[in-house]
Amino acid sequence: MGSEAKALDKRKTAPEGFLDKMKPHAELIAAAISGIMIAVGFLLDKGDYRAESIIAYLLAFVIGGFAKAKEGIEETIENKELNVEMLMVLAAIGSAIIGYWTEGAILIFIFAVSGALETYTMNKSNKEISALMELEPEEALLISGGDDRLVPVADLKVGDIILVKPGERIPSDGRIQKGRTNIDEAAITGESIPVSKSDEDNVFAGTVNLTGSINIEITKESTDTLFHKIIELVQNAQSEKSPSQLFIERFEGTYVKVVLAVVFVMMFLPHFILGWSWNESLYRAMVLLVVASPCALVASIMPATLSAISNGARHGILFKGGVHLENLSHLKAIAFDKTGTLTKGKPEVNDLIVKEGLNKADILLKIASIENHSNHPLAQAIVQYAKTKSDESLFDPENIEDVPGWGLQASLNGKVWKIGKAEFVGKEAAESFAGGISKQLASQGNTLVFVQINGQLGAMIALKDIVRDETKAAIDILKTQGIYTVMITGDSEKTANAIAAESHVDRFFANCLPEEKVNHVKRLKDEFQTVAMVGDGINDAPALATANVGIAMGEGTDVALETADVVLMKNDLPRISEAINLSRRMNRIIKQNVVFSIAVIAFLICSNFFQVLDLPYGVIGHEGSTILVILNSLRLLK
Repeated sequence: MGSEAKALDKRKTAPEGFLDKMKPHAELIAAAISGIMIAVGFLLDKGDYRAESIIAYLLAFVIGGFAKAKEGIEETIENKELNVEMLMVLAAIGSAIIGYWTEGAILIFIFAVSGALETYTMNKSNKEISALMELEPEEALLISGGDDRLVPVADLKVGDIILVKPGERIPSDGRIQKGRTNIDEAAITGESIPVSKSDEDNVFAGTVNLTGSINIEITKESTDTLFHKIIELVQNAQSEKSPSQLFIERFEGTYVKVVLAVVFVMMFLPHFILGWSWNESLYRAMVLLVVASPCALVASIMPATLSAISNGARHGILFKGGVHLENLSHLKAIAFDKTGTLTKGKPEVNDLIVKEGLNKADILLKIASIENHSNHPLAQAIVQYAKTKSDESLFDPENIEDVPGWGLQASLNGKVWKIGKAEFVGKEAAESFAGGISKQLASQGNTLVFVQINGQLGAMIALKDIVRDETKAAIDILKTQGIYTVMITGDSEKTANAIAAESHVDRFFANCLPEEKVNHVKRLKDEFQTVAMVGDGINDAPALATANVGIAMGEGTDVALETADVVLMKNDLPRISEAINLSRRMNRIIKQNVVFSIAVIAFLICSNFFQVLDLPYGVIGHEGSTILVILNSLRLLK
């Protein structure tokens, strides 16, 4: 866990005093006091108390400008380069030197207000992390040989059994060992509807157990839980800067040097060339120092990026950095893995066809009784299907034999049953069963399991990895956004064709090994320039890393989550469209901010050169534009 998370952890356990509560508002309080001192100084000046008014203005300078001046000096020493903060300090001091105490103090005051707004943006972007940290229980009820005791969550080990009662928060990731309940997972997935959980279901730290007592077997150390991964992902995203932000920061250093050089020249040149008085030349140079400072331009990007990252985290979309959030708006194509991404990732019984004269319910029960002795995913899907159709107990077959790669053979009520592939029961008979419907079902992406009873084909089961309910809608929305959709899968051509048609993707690639997925992503990048890859498995990790933006499903493997640039905390494909809209909105607001700030700077510089702009209006125009840019960025929090 990062240093910020540790600090939050300490903050959670330590009692919060008055000073701790006021600390986040320190800049705003300093700005307010600075404003009061300016008002006092103005009134004293009007009452001919010149010395006293200067003292009040000096206090306004020191109180309002301390934080920004300290930040500017430290960054100048660290980076060995001047910055915007130093420009503002020099402009305020210059204003005071030529006798414009009020204007210099107002400059410091508005600069302090804009700094407080930036801090507010940062605090808002950290709000989700702080809220999550508060949700994590500090203790858990450990069940150990009949001796139940409360232990710190940090002391829990993989394999420990804990008891969580109704109304309590789950302290660590685990698996339900005993019990049935409903769990509110809103803190993790953003989904407000409680989820039913029972034996062998996974549960996550920070979620709320609503209805029943449950015994949970711990499956992850407290530092490896999904809860902590969310925190670390958001922290890393906030610290990683986008290409636009990096460009502005590089530009800032050069720009400040140019402004200082031009200001120095303007102190002398207009006096000799244009005939301005020395006082006018110095005055216009100070105005230029104020209005040419790129405060609004520097504040155009970071507050917007932090606000967008915060918005995404609140809606279950985690960005690992501003660069990935920025790239999403440039996407031209998205490649999807099939299993677990477009589909549910688990086969389900799609159809059961029984030979005429046989009882369908009875045949299904006997098939399930035999398949219950296999761990194969198709067998387990058949058993689950049978349990939804009947409450009757399963039979106990005899002489069960698992024929690897083919199927199961068993004796039941004196009859020999064979369940498996077409070749296992007789390919010709399988293909002609029920009027040859098997070919049609196979062409629709179904996997077929045949049932032979005493040498006669008695039933056929069609199973399919079902396309998620939201997949079609998600793909259709992406198409309206002008994005080309592709499915990349290791499945056969027939299955891939059927799933592609059902999920509405534009193109598909079948029979792909992990390295072939990478090659397809590379070719898509050549064709579309900016491409995203969406996946959830270990075999998707290389393709996720190759794409311009890798998007992992939240229920995917740890490798996929670590490799991806964006994580959908809930396996909710429509969130991709939301993420793209958020990225486009962010880039649109950044462009607005940049154009507006440059236009204001250009207008103020020209007005100053033509001697129509006084220092007070220059201060208001410059710092006002900075505040407007930050407020515009804060719209992304909604």
